[in-house]
Amino acid sequence: MKKEQCPMCKSEGVPFYEESFYECGECDGLFRPKSKLPSYNAEKERYMKHNNDPNDKGYQEFVSPLTELIRSNQNIKQVGLDFGAGSGPVIHKELSEEGYDIKLYDPLYFNNPDLLNQKYDYIYACEVVEHFHHPYSEFKRLHNMLNKGGRLYCKTNIYNSDIDFGNWYYKNDFTHVFIYKNRTFDWVQNEFKFSNMSINNNTILFEK
Repeated sequence: MKKEQCPMCKSEGVPFYEESFYECGECDGLFRPKSKLPSYNAEKERYMKHNNDPNDKGYQEFVSPLTELIRSNQNIKQVGLDFGAGSGPVIHKELSEEGYDIKLYDPLYFNNPDLLNQKYDYIYACEVVEHFHHPYSEFKRLHNMLNKGGRLYCKTNIYNSDIDFGNWYYKNDFTHVFIYKNRTFDWVQNEFKFSNMSINNNTILFEK
């Protein structure tokens, strides 16, 4: 049986779905093999086709669970980071209009690497973590950028055995290269020593 190294925990993964996804026996993540990872240019072309209008009511509603969670936990005196903001940073638009101090970082649209050398009271990554080619190093970076007591908010579709993977739309986006299960986030919490982790549907909260 062909095996691939998991990009999260470096353990061995075995074929899970055709030749497209492997499953890790340690952290339970589902990942595309290296031979199936999209190139930078292919990803960029795909992202350019996204129609993320921050004024769109449907888009605002889609991200609202994350927006509300940030509102309930953070205040305008704290400094936050929108990590992987994309072309239409809707959460940033709503919260900054309310006085929240949130910086924007995205390697394509807001490429200010100096922001990655600063510390934050909270960071959010909305529909971002599934795009990580190197999820271990990315989560390590996010953890290191948080102040003590800081929070990391993530939003991504989480796979469970009730989902028919073959017919699951989420895996069809070729830029979705790492898919998480609840156990994967448990692994992340333990590995990076987050003090707490909670999951509510597709919204994940880590506390440092």
